[in-house]
Amino acid sequence: MREGTFETAVGATVALVTGVFLWYMLSVTNHGSNADRYYLTARFNNIGGISTGSDVRLAGVKVGVVHSIRADYDEAEAVVKLAVDKNLTLVDDADAKVTTDGLLGNAYISLQQGGGFDVIPKDGSGEIIYTRGSVDLLTLAAELMSGSTSSDDK
Repeated sequence: MREGTFETAVGATVALVTGVFLWYMLSVTNHGSNADRYYLTARFNNIGGISTGSDVRLAGVKVGVVHSIRADYDEAEAVVKLAVDKNLTLVDDADAKVTTDGLLGNAYISLQQGGGFDVIPKDGSGEIIYTRGSVDLLTLAAELMSGSTSSDDK
């Protein structure tokens, strides 16, 4: 009888700690609260490593996530829908690029403010015009080792 009470107490403690951890995780990640976000669209020629849920950062600080990705077959581009913090105000010449945390880190979209004065609307119709896709490190290394240059450099 004594062992059954002890096992029940340990099980209840584990369940309580798990519940507290789950509550903390959901409150910190702000998962599912789209009321605090607005949507932007960005088009990239290469989004290697980016997937739904990838971070969107401004000056290294997470300000949103990748909401969805689709292909635009007519333009041969990836169309990325970003869900960003409603308090973030971007100007119309803001820049978005795909980058990684170090050599083997996770890919994310980095936003950089431009110098313009017009603001991107927060009604879901805004689009980031200036984008830069991801860099393929293997191709870059092969070009450096072979000494080849693009036709633009000649």
